[in-house]
Amino acid sequence: MTCTRRQWLASAAALPLAAKPYRPLLAVQLYVFQQQFNREKKTIAEGMEEAFAAVARAGYRRVEMTSAFWTPELRGRTRALLERHRLEIPIVYDGGPMHTPEGAAKTIAETLTYAAAAREAGAQAVSFNASPTKARKSDEELAVQAKSLDELGGRLRERGMELLIHQHAPELRENAREWRYQFRHSDPARVKICLDIDWVKRGGQDVMTLLRESAPRLRAAHLRNARDGVWMEELGDGDVDYRAVAGYLREIGFEGWLTVELAYEQGTRITRSLEENLRRSREYAEKIFL
Repeated sequence: MTCTRRQWLASAAALPLAAKPYRPLLAVQLYVFQQQFNREKKTIAEGMEEAFAAVARAGYRRVEMTSAFWTPELRGRTRALLERHRLEIPIVYDGGPMHTPEGAAKTIAETLTYAAAAREAGAQAVSFNASPTKARKSDEELAVQAKSLDELGGRLRERGMELLIHQHAPELRENAREWRYQFRHSDPARVKICLDIDWVKRGGQDVMTLLRESAPRLRAAHLRNARDGVWMEELGDGDVDYRAVAGYLREIGFEGWLTVELAYEQGTRITRSLEENLRRSREYAEKIFL
């Protein structure tokens, strides 16, 4: 029996994603250093040199960082520190209002400015969080947000970068209403996903369900864990079953970034230096995912 081109394309699309090679890239997010700087009453400028040195000593070769490192005042030092410690920057993190036309226009302009600076240092993607609101976003506001994300994604794509949508807990209310809306109403070629695994759990959603829904667009994941609902000082076994997450990523042939993103909160018991916790987190991530 012959097969038409349309039938062949349909059958190819239905092939299991496991046919793809599994090639994740491990990175680390510098946000936890910003928390430490705040505790020590330091500015980013005062603490950034030690932060870059610490992640290099902890064994990382790729770093994700917030747009705060890419302001006009700091971007030169950021690039110099990346070069000195032989660190790559695959992703820059940013966010802002996207649910109103005025807010979206301002956010898009600012994000493109930060992205351009990071792109010069080698960044390939922007992990982006559309700012939540205290009140429930209306369908009209979500429509503006989805359209605005499409625009940002398209403009980043023109510059050789990807847009990866990150989420916290608010987007997961009402059975992940906002999270699902923005992907059902945006262009898959322009808007990809960075799934924050711990926040999925905190947002009351099933990790494996959202992971499977994310699969066609999944380009990155943030890795953190809690024990009994409290963030741990290192990435390790806890409330999220990362072995199940890793098993599924192998099954679909995941090729994106896995970013260790430690964060401390009231109740987090800190018994080691941040550098040591980052080293132990890297070793855990390598054991589970690589």
